[in-house]
Amino acid sequence: MLPELTETDRALYQWQMWVPGVGEEGQQKLKGASVLISRVGGLGGLVALELAAAGVGRLILAHGGALKPSDLNRQLLQTRDHVGQLRMESITRRLGDLNPDCELIAVPENVSEVNVDSLVAGADIVVDAAPLFQERLAMNAAARRAGKPMVECAMHGLEATVTTFLPGRAGCLACYVPQPPPTWKRQFPVFGAVSGTAACVGAMEVIKWITGIGQLLSGELLCMDLSSMHFRRVRLPQRADCSVCGTHEAE
Repeated sequence: MLPELTETDRALYQWQMWVPGVGEEGQQKLKGASVLISRVGGLGGLVALELAAAGVGRLILAHGGALKPSDLNRQLLQTRDHVGQLRMESITRRLGDLNPDCELIAVPENVSEVNVDSLVAGADIVVDAAPLFQERLAMNAAARRAGKPMVECAMHGLEATVTTFLPGRAGCLACYVPQPPPTWKRQFPVFGAVSGTAACVGAMEVIKWITGIGQLLSGELLCMDLSSMHFRRVRLPQRADCSVCGTHEAE
């Protein structure tokens, strides 16, 4: 059963309920939805911000560690006076200020093989915004095991990519990145505006999946080169021999 909208809900979300196909039912779906986001930094933090602003009812947020000065050019849920403290404290405070009705499940640790299945189990849809492919591939495998969609957001330099993996309808992350690239590093060039661009597109994918409006990027990778403002869609592979979804889909 979908949750009822309050008069406050109707006042806050009136303009987005005017979007064709949304209406009160779509807003009820947003209010009743649970979204897992890993991590909640320059990219995932903006996804969380947009979803909280849209009235998503529950956010499960996974991100460990303390804030560093170098985070502040892109992690807009943080403030300079919070440097040296746990990121999650500022994340939940800022999101709570924006939407006190959104239930925030704060997990002050990064996704790992140990916790990933329990985190995914609590969500309807997963957003992968982790910088390391070990985390990304763990999230991908767990989402496939649970039969849940995963929105994949990434960026590097002035380029960003977004796609949505739907179990049973397309391949998965492991189809085209079966193993963590050996040359990939935790630190890489980044502007906050590039992270934010990917985040807004990713948040819109989540909103579309929850409400049922629009067309998802299923089976396609949206590639954005912000240096030239060149956007293109690339068809993603679906490998029958994929160790994650190939066996799963064949069963």
